[in-house]
Amino acid sequence: MSRGKQLEKIAPWVLLVAAVALWQAVCSLFDVSEFVFPSPAQIVRSLIEFAGPIGLHAWRTFWTTMVGFAISIAVGVLLGFVIGSSRLAYAAMYPLMTAFNALPKAAFVPILVVWFGIGVGPAILTAFLISFFPIMVNIATGLATLEPELEDVLRVLGARRLDVLIKVGLPRSMPYFFASLKVAITLAFVGTTVSEMNASNEGIGYLLISAGSAMKMPLAFAGLVVIAVMAMAMYELFSWVERHTTAWAHRGQR
Repeated sequence: MSRGKQLEKIAPWVLLVAAVALWQAVCSLFDVSEFVFPSPAQIVRSLIEFAGPIGLHAWRTFWTTMVGFAISIAVGVLLGFVIGSSRLAYAAMYPLMTAFNALPKAAFVPILVVWFGIGVGPAILTAFLISFFPIMVNIATGLATLEPELEDVLRVLGARRLDVLIKVGLPRSMPYFFASLKVAITLAFVGTTVSEMNASNEGIGYLLISAGSAMKMPLAFAGLVVIAVMAMAMYELFSWVERHTTAWAHRGQR
């Protein structure tokens, strides 16, 4: 492995360690109260002390997010295919989807509670609503930007429009697709957490509200750390899959 590759692998960890060390130093030097801004050491103690409850809440948030995210993939790919495969559909649907995406998803939570009650329903749907748009946009972009010359050649060879889209357009859209997954999964965790903070009695979002109301700031920050770790783990998973399935799209990188 080249020196450059080694530096790329360790750079995020070096930056993380430096940031945590600086955080701890500032809290210790200025004797910052844990009720205002807990130090990393205090957060770690909370993670250990409340490992059981945090684990249960984290598991609830994780599987809820994954269900909503799976729905967002199915809907996002389907809508992206429809929008990207037709100029008429692109012109008609894209502006409406953009306007919908601009709506604050937290505003949907009270409506979802009325429809589905308090629990996993609003959390799943909020995760879906906030994460499907990047997937849809990237699939539509990958299909809509298919080179006209390539499509003309394939049509001359006897390929139908649907054949071109499925056999050439979709594979060509895979780098866009994986890029959207890495963005969408982080948004899905945001959506789940926001919903749990308002309409649930379980999950990390509920834990954040409970810890905040009890003035247990280290526990609240511990919940934030757990959310960040889960999101980062899923991001790395999709990055690994991307490297092993679309290496052809990154062959020029060193």
